Order: sequence, then C-alpha cells, then structure tokens
Amino acid sequence: MTSDPAKAKEFYTALFGWTYETGDVEKYGGYTMAFKDGKSVAGLMQSDQNDAGYPDMWSTYLRVEDIDATVAAATAAGGVTYLAPMDVPEQGKMAMLGDPGGASVGVWEFGGHTGFQAHAVSGAANWHELWTKDYPAALKFYQDVFGWKTSVMSDTPEFKYSTLGEGPDATAGIMDATGDLPEQAPSNWLVYFQVDDADGAVATALSLGATVIQAAEDTPFGRLAGLTDPTGAMFKIMQPPAQ
Repeated sequence: MTSDPAKAKEFYTALFGWTYETGDVEKYGGYTMAFKDGKSVAGLMQSDQNDAGYPDMWSTYLRVEDIDATVAAATAAGGVTYLAPMDVPEQGKMAMLGDPGGASVGVWEFGGHTGFQAHAVSGAANWHELWTKDYPAALKFYQDVFGWKTSVMSDTPEFKYSTLGEGPDATAGIMDATGDLPEQAPSNWLVYFQVDDADGAVATALSLGATVIQAAEDTPFGRLAGLTDPTGAMFKIMQPPAQ
C-alpha cells in the first residue's frame, strides 16, 4: 500500500529492476503487479487518501483454501477482521486479519491469480517474518488458524524465534520482538527481498530517497539491511551467503 504509486514504481524499478502491469481502474482500482524477468514478484496499490494516518506498508498474504472458514477460525482464535472476505473479479478472494499480537496479515484464496511466480532470486521476496509483541499467542494463532507446523530455532530469554518449516525448507519466521519494537510500534510482518549486493543496494536506495533503519550486517543467513522507501514503507534486503 503506497500513498504515491508513481514514486514507488520509480524507486523499486531502480532498486530491483521491476517492470509493471496496471489493471483496469474500474475493476481492480488500478492495482499494479510488479514483475522481475517476466515473473510476478509483488503488488502495489494506491492507499486510501481519506484514511488519515494509514501508513505506507508492505503486507504478507497467506494462501488459504477456504477464506470464509479461515476468517471464522481467526476470529475464534482471538484475531480480528480488518477487511472481510471480498471477491476480486476473476482473480480470487482476499481478506485482511489482525493476529492476537496486533499484526495485520492478508489471506488469499486462489482464483486466476496464484501468487508470486518468482521467489528467492534477486529482486524477489525470499523471506517473511513476523515481529510480535505476544510471541506465545502469535505462535498458537498461526498453528491453529493456518495449520502451521513450526520449528523452534531459538528459545533463550534474549532471542525467541520459530520458523514455518525447518532448516533449509523453512519459509517464514516468528520472532519475539517485545524488547525490539518501541512501545508505540505495533507487531508487524516484514518482507525480505533478495539482492546480489546488499551494500550496493543500500547505496542505491539512499540515492533514491530511502532511509536506512538497520545498517547492513553479516548474519549466518546472509548480509541483511533494513530500509524504508521514499514514502515510508519498511522492508528488508538479504544478500544470501556465498555458496
């Protein structure tokens, strides 16, 4: 969701090499699909300018088989519905939920649109991560509502982290961010985009009006950095470790 689609498209084209296709305004509200090397990688949508204070942000969407049953299960598990299930003509059904920790997450029931076509390649998402202020409740919510089989990666007082799947097959993470998020900041999902050169990507992003919120650093999972784009949407980049 972006307050300035033109600026967002210019930024992500220069940073990731994206191209775009914009849907029919009357049917899809001008929703724009982003592509890398001809494969879909993300979507961009004009935020509602009448919704004062709604931040520019990236959202993670989880695939579900029955969106109505998922929303009902989420409500029963302590979640809230921000956007009730709605049909997207010829594409599928979508909804937005809030988990018990307050993080928003999208859900998508397949129609003609079946999600991103590229993953874990340069310019595409390669990891999704929930920073939550209620780690036990978040874990139980995603297990109960989405059937996640989670694996504990770390369970120390300093660092609690579980993954969806295990080891190299893991596809998302849940982190206890109680001590990391400011009091006024809500729990949130973060999207990581893969790059070939993290330091070069940071330099490019800065030249385009981005802000660094986490300086590039080496980790066992690659070289990571956190950024906000020129209108404030937060994301991370990841340069995989050398093979």
